[in-house]
Amino acid sequence: MRVNQAFPSERRLHRPAEFERVFQGTCRAGDRALLLLASPNGLPYPRLGLAISRRHLPKAVERNRIKRLIRESFRQHQDLLAGLDVVAIARKGIRALDNAQILQALSRHWLALSRACRPSS
Repeated sequence: MRVNQAFPSERRLHRPAEFERVFQGTCRAGDRALLLLASPNGLPYPRLGLAISRRHLPKAVERNRIKRLIRESFRQHQDLLAGLDVVAIARKGIRALDNAQILQALSRHWLALSRACRPSS
């Protein structure tokens, strides 16, 4: 049986207050190209927010490529992240990476976040 790996609207962060709550959270994973912040959301599914600025990626085509890669990787790894709100932030070094390197880094970061944010029970 296949697990539904869709990425509907309820799996996204929409409001500034939702982003702010994640920015106040304590779980983080990242490198010189990407920073992922996470916070428990009390829901049975994860939600994703993107912060991809023009400062580090001046061309829209570059920003859209990065957003597409992050969304696809999140969709494939959402079973690891159940109950978390995650915000992905692109950093200066992201322009130097190709798609495969970005996807590989994201896989490492999703795993690190799932371990770091696991409830201590």
